[in-house]
Amino acid sequence: MKYEWKREERSSGTAEVLRPYLMKTSASLHLRFDDTPSCYPAGENYYHWKLHNDIFAMAMRVSNGRALASAIRSSRNAFIRRSENNARCFTTTQRQHVVVSPDTPNMRHAARDPALDGGLHAPPINPADKYSKKADDMHRYGAWLMGCLPKYIQQFSVWKDELVIYISPSGVIPVFTFLKYNTAAEFTQVSDITAVDFPTRDQRFEVVYNLLSVRHNARIRVKTYADEAAPVPSITSLYDGANWYEREVYDLFGVFFIGHPDLRRIMTDYGFDGHPLRKDFPLTGYTEIRYDEEKKRIVVEPLELTQAFRNFEGGSAAWEQVGPGVDRKPDSFRLPTPKPEEKKEEPKK
Repeated sequence: MKYEWKREERSSGTAEVLRPYLMKTSASLHLRFDDTPSCYPAGENYYHWKLHNDIFAMAMRVSNGRALASAIRSSRNAFIRRSENNARCFTTTQRQHVVVSPDTPNMRHAARDPALDGGLHAPPINPADKYSKKADDMHRYGAWLMGCLPKYIQQFSVWKDELVIYISPSGVIPVFTFLKYNTAAEFTQVSDITAVDFPTRDQRFEVVYNLLSVRHNARIRVKTYADEAAPVPSITSLYDGANWYEREVYDLFGVFFIGHPDLRRIMTDYGFDGHPLRKDFPLTGYTEIRYDEEKKRIVVEPLELTQAFRNFEGGSAAWEQVGPGVDRKPDSFRLPTPKPEEKKEEPKK
């Protein structure tokens, strides 16, 4: 914009007055600068300058407001057109955009099925039925495995969609070789190896292997048994990931694995006494580690309890059940209750 300066004569004298002249062109408003005053006008002429300055500011606001309103109006129209074209892209549509035929029935007033006069009824869902089809496939697959390896697989069980096979320790290498390399199995990944302690059994440790077949998107669980002196063959020659799993089972349960390249503790400290996850292992352990102020070092000493051991009533060990308890075994694992024998009447003499 340009300013135009003019000298104006008045009765009170001559003064330099700022007088903006708005010259409207096709492009915008232009103001010319002809002359520049050396200072602001004073006295009566100042109010004359202030009036012209306010008029100029008002004209600028009006012109800018009109230009802004014009721009907003054009963009708003374009947005409305785009919204109408893209109305189907939204999950909801305005009510005025929905055309409903007067002949369309109202489903709230539709007649109900006469068979449902007593109300809606949903039958109870049996969890076993949910996996019935898959359980049948698991049964057939378990029977096929037993047919392929009858010498090593002793039995199998299916619970929902989980297949478990039971093998002897001598069948660990043959069974795992078959499960890894057979095209109908291809269980190439060992997910976990753990153990369970059953002190009342002859073979107190149950070693559990969990395998995964990425090719067939299937899982299988293999169980075998061991004792303190009866070792289990290592599968590190078949599965590299079994190295640390077998070390963990040895550390926490004391199960030995024949053929392991580095069978040593992995969870507990060096020189640890006992295996913590055995049922007969005391909760307090056998030794304690503390810092000796006199020796200025860490020492390992036998544990001295400040209270007596807890006495368990009803059994000689903590893991033995006290009382009848509650049977929470699944129905598919329960054996049928035998029928009571008929009482034979003794012949009268």
